[in-house]
Amino acid sequence: MRTYQKMAGTSAVFIPTNFSTHSPVERDSMVWTDAELHMPTSPSALHWKPAMESSLALEGLEEYDPPSDGDARYVNKLGMAFVYIGKTRGWVAITAFG
Repeated sequence: MRTYQKMAGTSAVFIPTNFSTHSPVERDSMVWTDAELHMPTSPSALHWKPAMESSLALEGLEEYDPPSDGDARYVNKLGMAFVYIGKTRGWVAITAFG
């Protein structure tokens, strides 16, 4: 089971709790499982969009390019990809499928 926490300063960007690179995560916040966040179970459910520089840019999309369920973007500064989950109304790091 994979677990996630929200990134500090964001309303809905989730990264793995075991993410070892320096990042602003709400360390005392709640922990969610991939099931609770409604993660897709197959990469075929993803719709790849252009990469973004930072995770904060993901939230800015709400204004000019609203995401749809299954949209996926790589975030250069974090070195990982995220998928937009409509039910969660947030971006969740893609760690693995299985």
